[in-house]
Amino acid sequence: MADVPNDRPGLGEITIATTAIAQVAGRTASECYGVVDTAARGGRLGRLIARDRPERGVEIVRGPDGLVITLRVVVEHGLNLTEVASTVRSHVGYEVARLTGIRVSSVDVHIADVRTSG
Repeated sequence: MADVPNDRPGLGEITIATTAIAQVAGRTASECYGVVDTAARGGRLGRLIARDRPERGVEIVRGPDGLVITLRVVVEHGLNLTEVASTVRSHVGYEVARLTGIRVSSVDVHIADVRTSG
């Protein structure tokens, strides 16, 4: 992942690695009500390789209007999927912008699976 420069002018330059932004987004998504896990691409092998990495299932792209964040999440069975996705979208967008100072233009949430916890 490439580095994303911070948009704030000052005495020097601050560069935030996209992997760091992905970690913030992944941890924030996993704290949202109804999210059981994040889902890595690549099927079973991808899940084994990316286990215990908060940035798995997160893609960060720098667009002309700010960051475009794509999340793949696993949601608790029995919950309203639209409500969970909406909560994840707003919470992740807010936290990434707050913690990095970089504008977030969109957060796309893909529900990769539905599981029962326990």
